[in-house]
Amino acid sequence: MTTNDGKFREVSQQMALHGLQLEHLKMPYPELQTESLESTIIPGLLWLVSKFERPVMIDDSGLFVDALKGFPGVFSSHAFKTLGCEGMLCLLEGAEMRDARFECCIGYLAPGEDPFIAKGIAKGSISAEMRGRGGFGYDPIFVPEGRSKTYAEMEVDEKNEVSHRGIAIRKFVEEMPRLSEPGGQ
Repeated sequence: MTTNDGKFREVSQQMALHGLQLEHLKMPYPELQTESLESTIIPGLLWLVSKFERPVMIDDSGLFVDALKGFPGVFSSHAFKTLGCEGMLCLLEGAEMRDARFECCIGYLAPGEDPFIAKGIAKGSISAEMRGRGGFGYDPIFVPEGRSKTYAEMEVDEKNEVSHRGIAIRKFVEEMPRLSEPGGQ
């Protein structure tokens, strides 16, 4: 569950590589803004399972900028809607330390089961200017560690290889109890 079409495209493309198909339930759900992505996801999963009485998955991601003491973090979506990439670059104008990380939590819950969360983290930095036309959100300003391109300059496959979401999905597929059992799915 995400209302972000870009997230859904990335997640569904990667899940399809593992033989898993997703349905996009594009509807808002109560999102508590707490200190961590993990604690934001659990109430959403519980609400959605009670509403739909079927398994659900949520992707919650955030950009954490060291020079801004972790901002925007769990408020990344709202900050992007109000500031955009340009506003983030303005906040960092003149900053020497531009370290940042993207975090992604993929949460899953089926009726009667315990929630399962897989987390991926991609360390990197904020570029001095916007670069690239691909991706969505903060992709034009985030350069993953060990790379010279922003997410927005990468092809989708290259981004999925190094991104927070790609890491979280690989962990999800590897660690999800039902999926890792023989004949699971």
